[in-house]
Amino acid sequence: MKKKNTESRKPLPKKTRDLISSTLLTGMTWGILLPFLLPMAFGIVTALKTETQASEIGAPWYPASEATYEYEGEVYDIYKVPMDGEVKELALAQKGRQESQFVDPDNPEAGPITWEGAWRSLERSWEFDPQWSNFRSAWETVNFPRLLWNTIKYAGITTIGAVFSSALVAYGFARFSFPGKNIFFMLMLSTVILPGAVTLIPTYFVFLQIGWVGTWLPLMVPAFFSWGTNVFLIRQFIMTIPIDLDEAAMLDGASPLRIFFSIILPQAVPALTAVSLFHFFWAWNDFFNPLIYLTGNADKYPITVGLTAFNRLYSQQTNLIQASALITAVIPVVIFFFAQRIFMQGVVITGVEK
Repeated sequence: MKKKNTESRKPLPKKTRDLISSTLLTGMTWGILLPFLLPMAFGIVTALKTETQASEIGAPWYPASEATYEYEGEVYDIYKVPMDGEVKELALAQKGRQESQFVDPDNPEAGPITWEGAWRSLERSWEFDPQWSNFRSAWETVNFPRLLWNTIKYAGITTIGAVFSSALVAYGFARFSFPGKNIFFMLMLSTVILPGAVTLIPTYFVFLQIGWVGTWLPLMVPAFFSWGTNVFLIRQFIMTIPIDLDEAAMLDGASPLRIFFSIILPQAVPALTAVSLFHFFWAWNDFFNPLIYLTGNADKYPITVGLTAFNRLYSQQTNLIQASALITAVIPVVIFFFAQRIFMQGVVITGVEK
């Protein structure tokens, strides 16, 4: 009897295993990201179409127009014609019931070509035709410069106020001891759980009584009194910074504020960047608060409220709506990538051995 080969198979080389693992990981990542990227892809494609292209039956998914060809001073439509075992793109020069005359755009000197069959059953030929002018039309129609300036002002000022005030409060909770510290911290976190609808009417009434409704003050001033979520995130990061740095600075005569500005803030750059991103994007997309407090002051509308008015006027022109939406997304996307780079640099530069 023949002896069975009992030798075990050799394991795959490390490079092959790493290649397989990276390929599987990349495939899973794209599989997860695809459902989130499809709406963005649809918006980009729609923004590059004309109103006719978006509503044309049988049109391809990408921005395209029906292909045409000019022959002897006339413009003819191009169809996909089955001929001699292959499909050719020919211009329909003369329509007929049983047979029609076509012209080959690649060889017009050959003259008309007779094709037998019903030309209505043929499929139209399409050519890639993006409409970049949609972005210019949306820019001029919506008055983007004013809306962008209002939005940048709102998001920028409130981000500065929210981050600085939250960092200051977080520093107090992380480094100082005082009676009822944990109780005050829990009360602050409870404000995150409280629904905004509960405080909407009382807050609006207060701002109305002091004459702030119709101005930027109800939107910007509250940001300078810290937010529970931001305080919690920054406090957790500050608690990971060695307290030995504070004690060393105190021995050198540094005051608590000097320690805050010279030691805590530089070390907390990653947390500050994350909180800045969160608040900036929230303020950039904030619709409800500007709508409530800026009603009747169209010159102060941010881009979210301005686009809503634009959508009501041009609800049938989805291409312009998508173009305007993409314009609004440019600045947040650019800021995100630059902030992400700063975040990584902060992790490397301010890293401390714990």
